[in-house]
Amino acid sequence: MAEAPRLDVAGAVTAPGTSAPPHTDAPFTPGPRPPAAAPGATDRPAARGADAATGPATTPDRASGGRARAGVRVVPAWLWGVPPVVVLALVFLYPLALVVQQSLTPENGGGAFDAYASVFASHGFREALGTTVWLAVGATVGCLVLGFALALVIAFVPFPGAKGVAKFIDVFLSFPSFLITLALLFIYGTVGMANGVWSDLTGAADGPFHFLATPWGVLLAEITYFTPFVMRPLLAAFSQLDTAQLEVASSLGARPARIVRRVILPEALPALAAGGSLVLVMCLNEFGIVLFTGAKDVTTLPMLVYGKAILESDYSAACVVAVVNIAISVGLFGLYRVVSKRAGA
Repeated sequence: MAEAPRLDVAGAVTAPGTSAPPHTDAPFTPGPRPPAAAPGATDRPAARGADAATGPATTPDRASGGRARAGVRVVPAWLWGVPPVVVLALVFLYPLALVVQQSLTPENGGGAFDAYASVFASHGFREALGTTVWLAVGATVGCLVLGFALALVIAFVPFPGAKGVAKFIDVFLSFPSFLITLALLFIYGTVGMANGVWSDLTGAADGPFHFLATPWGVLLAEITYFTPFVMRPLLAAFSQLDTAQLEVASSLGARPARIVRRVILPEALPALAAGGSLVLVMCLNEFGIVLFTGAKDVTTLPMLVYGKAILESDYSAACVVAVVNIAISVGLFGLYRVVSKRAGA
């Protein structure tokens, strides 16, 4: 007869033919438990094992916003500048190099600088250079004075429609220069509105306004067109001016002229320098205003380039004048950068 399994005292089942483990009456004492893990802690060995199983650990690239990962090839920073430089070289530097080359290779032969010597010795070039400089300087001074006065009124004198006028300044910047010149021709031209009203009132056959075809007419047109280029940075500077300074100066008894001279003007100097330098460079290269005013006796450097190239077909002389004009513009811009950096603008 088969022997049935036995159940020992401890509750363990013993198979037939085996002896039960020796039983002791000693009470059960549990061993020391492992320390409890801190809240939020993870099993680091296991985590390392998981990383080893899935691949190398990756860290986000801070410069790329956390999207780049290890193993991804990063494009060098200088490589991003190659396409703009190539486009600039093809669109601007290559034509400029052709102009310089043409100025150094006269069509009639001769030395490399013979065309420069011939142009510099001509009376027309010296007159055009002087006219260009005094028109540019005069227009810049007029734009600075008029632009500063108008910006003061718009920014600090409350009147209905001030915001609309400030918005119109932005729109005015997009107008082409010849459009402003045509508007002046409709008003002050030989057959313009002003002469027409004068003829109707006095019965005279001709009106008194004939200045638009003179250098003063060109100066008026340039001041009219370029003044908003001074007003725009001035309005931006005035919007950041702390009005508490104006209130304190006014409460101490300072008059408006003193407040403008001692408080507002020092804050506006960087904006005036920026707007004035921009106007000066643009006036040096202005062509449309001089052409559309019909001022035949006013010859600037851009007009001289047009005359030499189109009317006389003297391309070497035209390129010489163009190189001189470019050199003056770049030199003035470099001087402005140096002065503005020293002034902390």
